[in-house]
Amino acid sequence: MIFPRRMLSICLLLTLPLGAAPKTVKAPKPLRILILGGTGYLGPATIEAAQARGHQVTMFNRGKTRPELFPGVEKRHGDRDPKKDEGLKALETGTWDVVIDNSAYYPRMVKASAELLAPRVKQYILISSISAYKEPAPLGGAEGAALATMPDPTLETMGKNYEYYGALKALCEQAAEAAMPGRTTIVRPGYIVGPDDPSGRFTYWPVRFAKGGTVLVPGKPSDPTQIIDVRDLGRWLVKLAEDGTTGIFNACGPRKPLPWGRVIGACQEAAGVKTKVVWVPAEFVAKQEGLEFPIWAPGHGETEGSHTWSNARAIQAGLRFRPLEATVKDTLAWYRAQEKEEKGRTKLAGPSSEVEAKALEAWKAHKTQ
Repeated sequence: MIFPRRMLSICLLLTLPLGAAPKTVKAPKPLRILILGGTGYLGPATIEAAQARGHQVTMFNRGKTRPELFPGVEKRHGDRDPKKDEGLKALETGTWDVVIDNSAYYPRMVKASAELLAPRVKQYILISSISAYKEPAPLGGAEGAALATMPDPTLETMGKNYEYYGALKALCEQAAEAAMPGRTTIVRPGYIVGPDDPSGRFTYWPVRFAKGGTVLVPGKPSDPTQIIDVRDLGRWLVKLAEDGTTGIFNACGPRKPLPWGRVIGACQEAAGVKTKVVWVPAEFVAKQEGLEFPIWAPGHGETEGSHTWSNARAIQAGLRFRPLEATVKDTLAWYRAQEKEEKGRTKLAGPSSEVEAKALEAWKAHKTQ
């Protein structure tokens, strides 16, 4: 059922070019939004979207990461772990319409915050991850796919190789729903990309093409890819809050299947530098020491379904995507600016130029055999 207050926004979205970011207008009813975290990556994008819509934001964090952000926003300091320092004491008073939890990593801590806030909030939006699903990922997997598990659910460690990250996210989801049954919204993003990304994963590609020369690209142009611009995700989280939408959603983009070759083409075009692309099969890449590439995964074998998650439910709930080319262009522009202003806060993922050059030579020798 579509409620009258949503009709206008839906009609506006339908008039936009496919993939275009909607024009921001003030929300008909300002909300009080509590952000748990808010200073990393998705947090700032969400706060900016909320402020643009006229909502009142409160941030809760330790006050250690980029404390200069959002000087006009109410800030409460403490720790997600109720056993550390002041813990959640700063959240013992106050009421909010919705909590957006984008710093949920351990179920004990999610349980503590959700139970404390349950009597004083209407909705709890928890940012989980596509990694919450059991591996290997199924082709076109939907929200009902099997979740990751771990031998000891009480462990509070990601594991040496982050092998427990997904299972812990799944347990965080369960903790939030147990504390606020029927009032939780679980959002499972895949790769979040765009300006301000501290991981350096997606950013590696436009920056690498901007350096010019011969670029080693793994896999095939037809390999599937799923990414979501952080600004689109932040805007959608605010929409979920405004609409009071609950349930579980895969927050992957774009709307239609995205071939890996199109991503590479967009990066090459945005860089505006003469480059030569050398496509190297996944099997050969896997045999080269230290040759690891971010974002991409082989479109066959155990990773065949990794970039094919269904986003139908999220799109039905209002998730929209800007053009890939805009994300690539903005990411490169941001990286160039922050290199000067922040002196390289973002360290790029991906192989070093030396490792790449060595692999290109090995591939060239392999082809002449």
